[in-house]
Amino acid sequence: MIVALDAQLTLGTATGIGEYVSGLAEALRENGTPVVELREPKLDPWRFDRRVLWDQVLLPSRARASGAQMLHCASGTMPLSTVLPTVVTVHDVAWLKVQRHARAYARYYFGSFALKRYAGAHAIAVDSEFSRRELLDVMPAAPKIHVVYNGVAADYCNVERQYPSDVILVPGTVERRKNLEVLIRALPLIGSRVRIISAGPFTPYRDECLRLAESLGVRDRVEFRGYIGRAALLDLYAKCALVAVPSRYEGFGYAAAQALCAGVPVVVSDQSSLPEIAGGDAQVLPADDPSAWAAAIGAILNDPPAAQAHADSVRARSIERFSWQRAAIQMLSVYKQALLS
Repeated sequence: MIVALDAQLTLGTATGIGEYVSGLAEALRENGTPVVELREPKLDPWRFDRRVLWDQVLLPSRARASGAQMLHCASGTMPLSTVLPTVVTVHDVAWLKVQRHARAYARYYFGSFALKRYAGAHAIAVDSEFSRRELLDVMPAAPKIHVVYNGVAADYCNVERQYPSDVILVPGTVERRKNLEVLIRALPLIGSRVRIISAGPFTPYRDECLRLAESLGVRDRVEFRGYIGRAALLDLYAKCALVAVPSRYEGFGYAAAQALCAGVPVVVSDQSSLPEIAGGDAQVLPADDPSAWAAAIGAILNDPPAAQAHADSVRARSIERFSWQRAAIQMLSVYKQALLS
């Protein structure tokens, strides 16, 4: 079986979905499954009109010409029609639940329009039990849904931790649902040496966070680095005191899984998929309680050896839970069932 894989979001400033597609493609090949990655470098995947052109025109055309027997729409969107049996990964339904501030045309395309396309899929994969429940909430008659946890790449699993700094690392796009503000509100309650480094693309929410930090007198303790290269991000995972994931909505929570596999102390919010991904191996905190975040972060910073010992103790288990090899085997089972449907 040859699989055609939508890899358009691996281009440019690839974030969680790009990481997912790259990791899955490599793991499928290692498992002996030929994969044809479909992408068009001349199209910016982050421009809405270019994304629609790719999804609805170029992707089905390239899939038809690929020689594949299966199309995997791995980025959460599907063409109106395709001649190949199709599996779609629905990472979350954020566009229907928490992206109400976004432009109406984007909400429609990535929300209700995408939802109608899922009915034509031969199978649906989701990143977590949380995402399965969320999809069923908006699409009770969804085709067969398979939970397949994302894998974490080997370079995160092989991070060599160094003596930690006083940095709280917050990986991911700076957008409202990521809830960076709770950490900014916690900063005045933590020692003055502690600072936040945000590593991810900006949205207008960054300006709100800057104004909040200014009003609380902690502007010099909040650094926005924007999208950074992989080597720089891995260096931050090696050196930070902890990773914080205070999001209100995550279909999977890559930052948390990567931190667990990298042996980094991590704290997550009690919202969406994050308690599931933490799996009892990370502290889970109320999403909107700055004092709780301050106390948990302070405990890690006040006793780095104990925090690191715990992170080390759960690392091997996390690497096994978020193995790309396991994910590839499960996804192959999804493909085979889809071909028989």
